[in-house]
Amino acid sequence: MRIVSWGLGAMGKGIAKNIVESGYMKLVGAIDNNPALSGKDIGEILGTGNCGVTISETPDVIEKTNPDLVVIATSSFVKEVLPQIEYSIKSHANVITIAEEMAYPFDSHTEESLYIDSLARRYGVTVLGTGVNPGFVLDTLIISLTGVCNKVDKIVARRINDLSPFGKTVMETQGVGTTPEEFEEGLKSGKIVGHIGFPQSIMMIARALGWNIDRVEEERKPIISKVHRETPVVEVKPGMVAGCNHSAKAYIGNDVVIEMQHPQQIHPHLEGVETGDYIEIYGDPDIKLAIKPEIPGGKATIAIATNMIPIVIGAQSGLKCMADLPVPRSILSIK
Repeated sequence: MRIVSWGLGAMGKGIAKNIVESGYMKLVGAIDNNPALSGKDIGEILGTGNCGVTISETPDVIEKTNPDLVVIATSSFVKEVLPQIEYSIKSHANVITIAEEMAYPFDSHTEESLYIDSLARRYGVTVLGTGVNPGFVLDTLIISLTGVCNKVDKIVARRINDLSPFGKTVMETQGVGTTPEEFEEGLKSGKIVGHIGFPQSIMMIARALGWNIDRVEEERKPIISKVHRETPVVEVKPGMVAGCNHSAKAYIGNDVVIEMQHPQQIHPHLEGVETGDYIEIYGDPDIKLAIKPEIPGGKATIAIATNMIPIVIGAQSGLKCMADLPVPRSILSIK
């Protein structure tokens, strides 16, 4: 399997390293718009030793290398990854992107979804958006758990996680490192969005269960730090914002049928907060799942994007979501 890695931030580098070290996938190209990386052998930034793959600032490496699949790890938003997806498709390459909005864009970005699906079918390739969340914890895992229920009445899920492994883009969308006033202004301007993916996860679950959601209500509140916190990409002083407590409720009529909460911040342990993933399904039977600590966001995003590569290459053409494809499994465990 010949792969091009597009975007070499924290997640992109991790995925590229998995590909290089897998032994049965071949990284044939790497793209990043950072001039400081241009012309370097990707092995230099992965710590794997020279790989013979030179990092390019332009995507024409895709046409030159003719990959089976392009992994796009550049942005969270459909409008920003759409040109990259389009370029890859027209180069006859399958696509996996970790853009959160692409996990289930059919309702939030209907026109773009129809275009991507049509284009992918025309070129005979498959496009998938995935990640730890959306893409697994608050949607694919929940859908799988409903498989042992005779009836589902309501779903309540919480993901309490540590943002520390993520890069600059995620910190900005969460408002990490802002003042409370800047956080509020960021919400108003759209610069700060909190968790990107509640509508996508909710609608993926709803489609799987045959539910017609009438409306989704979301709320975002800043998590104010009492202590100093720092990652390689952001510094938070006491009184500044360490993360965002984002919640969402989905209604059928006046009834809340899906309720999600996702408080995420950097280094939550510094204030005694334990991470974890919690899913409660009310129906016949009731199911309660608790995973402590959280499924680690950075490692899991890197893993699921890598593990879905052969599944996507082998799938029917078109724009897919995780619920359309076989159950994810670790391909990196092959001995």
